Amino acid sequence: MTVTLADVAARAQVSPATVSRVLNGNYPVAASTRERVLRAVDDLDYVLNGPASALAAATSDLVGILVNDIADPFFGIMASAIQSEVSGPGGRAGGERLAVVCNTGGSPERELTYLTLLQRQRAAAVVLTGGAVENPPHLAAVSAKLRRLAEAGTRVVLCGRPPAPDTSAIALTFDNRGGGQELTEHLIGLGHRRLGYIAGPEERTTTRHRLEGHRAALAVHGIDEDPRWTVYGRYDRRSGYEATLELLRRDPSLTAVVAANDSVAIGACAALRESGRRIPDDVSVAGFDDLPFSVDAWPSLTTVRLPLSEAGARAGRIAMGREEPPPGGIATVRGELMVRGSSGVPRK
Repeated sequence: MTVTLADVAARAQVSPATVSRVLNGNYPVAASTRERVLRAVDDLDYVLNGPASALAAATSDLVGILVNDIADPFFGIMASAIQSEVSGPGGRAGGERLAVVCNTGGSPERELTYLTLLQRQRAAAVVLTGGAVENPPHLAAVSAKLRRLAEAGTRVVLCGRPPAPDTSAIALTFDNRGGGQELTEHLIGLGHRRLGYIAGPEERTTTRHRLEGHRAALAVHGIDEDPRWTVYGRYDRRSGYEATLELLRRDPSLTAVVAANDSVAIGACAALRESGRRIPDDVSVAGFDDLPFSVDAWPSLTTVRLPLSEAGARAGRIAMGREEPPPGGIATVRGELMVRGSSGVPRK
């Protein structure tokens, strides 16, 4: 029996118009309502069996690239590299796929909506970038969606994202723990013992893994971490600025600030300068990712370089079937410590 839009609406206890709004993503819908609609879509297999299949077959050259924030260079660099492998550097190349970048804004609900839309369009491939939200119901929903995509013939690749157990998704995962530990080991090696840490959003896997690496380095060297030394925030400059002022308020004797990423580190540098601290004479600063502006900052930023463009290009080739997946479907992409002018020996 053919499943219709009305069937989905009845199952979700909403109007057909609301179902259409959720699937088209063109109108704000309450998170709880969106969740009910997407659950009904999955329960009834509407995407696979419904009348949209004719449209899906006509657009099966689509490749979806999901990013948390397209304005963040971390995601922009990866998305650009993936898109070049999929569509060619200037857009769609003859005989190649059409890549569409889906900006979730960090919203778990929007991530699921995009996955549903790509499933409905029978996308040839889907590439998810960046860390995952550590929310068990959401992770379960994403895993179920990835399994359905794979069952429908969509190739799924995770780039810079942890593996998704019980799915056939290929994962190119960044060694955030190892990079975080190496970065803090560098600062400890210079003599720092009072290190503030500006973490990203608590619910993100990237945040947890980088912080775990930092704490592992402290533990190895017998440094007791003061709870005051860690502040959580967003992955942006303003968060780094505000968090650094908070760290200085909590403990003015800090000699180093480790930031969750380079944008956060730039904000930290601004706050330190406004507070009369010299970098690195009074306080050292370190970031993560090695974004393009890091080497041009003053002083240039000590950071961990992640091969974002290279990883994105590899994910794109795997998504297109032009490169074999790594053994076991998982590859760990390691970073490289870049020691520059923002880190130095602590003041006496």
